[in-house]
Amino acid sequence: SATAWPLTAGAFQAAAEEISTDTILKSPSAGLQPGDPLPEFELKDYRGKTWSDGDFSEKPTIVFFFGVGCPIVKLQLAEFPKDPDSPVYRDFHWVGVNSNQQDSLAEIASFVRVNDLEQLPIAMLKDPGNEVADRFQATRTPEVFLFDVAGKLAYRGAVDDRYGYGVQRPEAENKFLLDAMRAVQVGQSVNPAITDPVGCLIGRRLQAKEDSEVTYSNQISRIVQQKCLNCHRDGEIAPFALADYHDVSGWAEMIREVTHQRRMPPWHANPEYGHFSNDSSLSAEELNLIATWVDAGAPEGDPSELPQPIEFPLDWKIGEPDVVIPMADQPFQVPATGEVPYRYFVVDPGFKEDKWVTAAECRIGNRSVVHHIIVALRGNEREALHGVHSEWIVAAAPGAVPLTLPDGYAKLIPAGSKLMFQMHYTPNGTAQSDLSSVGFRFADPSQVKKIVGTRSAVNNEFAIPPHAENHPVRSQIRLKADSLILSLFPHMHLRGKSFRYTARFPDGSTEILLDIPQYDFNWQNGYEFAEPKRLPAGTVIECVAHFDNSSNNWANPNPNETVRWGDQTREEMMIGYFNMALADQDLQLNQDSR
Repeated sequence: SATAWPLTAGAFQAAAEEISTDTILKSPSAGLQPGDPLPEFELKDYRGKTWSDGDFSEKPTIVFFFGVGCPIVKLQLAEFPKDPDSPVYRDFHWVGVNSNQQDSLAEIASFVRVNDLEQLPIAMLKDPGNEVADRFQATRTPEVFLFDVAGKLAYRGAVDDRYGYGVQRPEAENKFLLDAMRAVQVGQSVNPAITDPVGCLIGRRLQAKEDSEVTYSNQISRIVQQKCLNCHRDGEIAPFALADYHDVSGWAEMIREVTHQRRMPPWHANPEYGHFSNDSSLSAEELNLIATWVDAGAPEGDPSELPQPIEFPLDWKIGEPDVVIPMADQPFQVPATGEVPYRYFVVDPGFKEDKWVTAAECRIGNRSVVHHIIVALRGNEREALHGVHSEWIVAAAPGAVPLTLPDGYAKLIPAGSKLMFQMHYTPNGTAQSDLSSVGFRFADPSQVKKIVGTRSAVNNEFAIPPHAENHPVRSQIRLKADSLILSLFPHMHLRGKSFRYTARFPDGSTEILLDIPQYDFNWQNGYEFAEPKRLPAGTVIECVAHFDNSSNNWANPNPNETVRWGDQTREEMMIGYFNMALADQDLQLNQDSR
């Protein structure tokens, strides 16, 4: 699922087109060109040893610019062997250069250790003040420069074409660097010799205008607090923290890029429809402040103007749970490679009486291999007595938020029910283990007026033809009673392109509840109405999804196959989840219903 921004519908569509992935086979107008010599440099590695360009001779040399917080750097490094005797390292010099002002030597040392690079013959250097990056005219991480044995540039640009911004192919179609390495070894010319790198902008040291009216301490720190820190802090899902001026200024140009292109914050709802309490989009004023600040060199300003720090929960986002229930007695062992079918763990929480859940949160044990968790009920037949059906309690996925319900609303776990954890694991190349859990906060039964259920409009009988660019799939569900819709959760997989919820009222009128012109599987957000949406009995909630099964969809596992329903991301789903309650239900008026 995903997240929105305050634009007109026309501007929204223009923004969606603006960020579509283009071919990366472009020729930069500036920078080193094929045949140019290896620039001179002298830098220290993270251990303090000094290296210079003269240390790399008699073999071709690969210089790659990296950043410790760039997720694409980590993904690309995982594609290379970890064997120091591999011809990849035996026949080439490797030089890593970190030019980010926000990356310290300690962070580089940790990066080397975490990514298993210590045993490899790679000089991992720090470029203070980005002087070497300027000499190479490098722009992003990762960006690679391959020089032949004579020290002449043979190739510069991307490692391969597997990764785009927010998307990735199952496999690279063009392995630019590896192909260039093979060509250099046999003395052939490299084609293409230049490609456009895809990744994070190098965090250059900017020249700040101290008289700027827009500063970090005044305006920018407040935007970061409100729209970024929920994810960009230690221990959360974002790949790097934005804890202070040093961090934020280092990422300043990248922040301007991703906010201008509406890639961040990750909110994809069309602002013309619905009003959502968890809307994380940036206003036009906020976007302008960010651009003005970066143009001014990212000045710090007066630290006395900083806002009071936000006190985020140190552990659970819902606050200290009343009970924490692990998925199993022992961790699950996740293999290094291969496809892991969904794993189901059934747990008896030992509830001897009804429990009324007002907040719930899945705690992922190992973020590197857990794609999502769904916690549902087993043996919950009593819910039907209250007119609301729900097996689903809470889920965790990239971008998803814990369950927090308004006062007087709760999900019911009937006495004697068991919990079922649905676990989706994605191997990351190294054997791992995971022991995830769920935490609940309970409401006082005397304060609960409405039971909340999770329902869905689902279609599991579709067949998406090969190469279809915009294949529609529809589903619908009719409400039998006046209902309050609390939130919406669209769900598709890698071919998901767009999703729309429409309410069709008994009188024939319609209302679009949620429109997502550009669905992003990477962000499984829900959309929480600022006020519960009342829909009369007989209303049909219709969902229309479109799927892109063409080769234009970078994430498409196989455009040549007919795609049907399935659990794995290479298959598809079409589900319009929503949380709802009965509009006129008041449990306190009928205590016997318990």
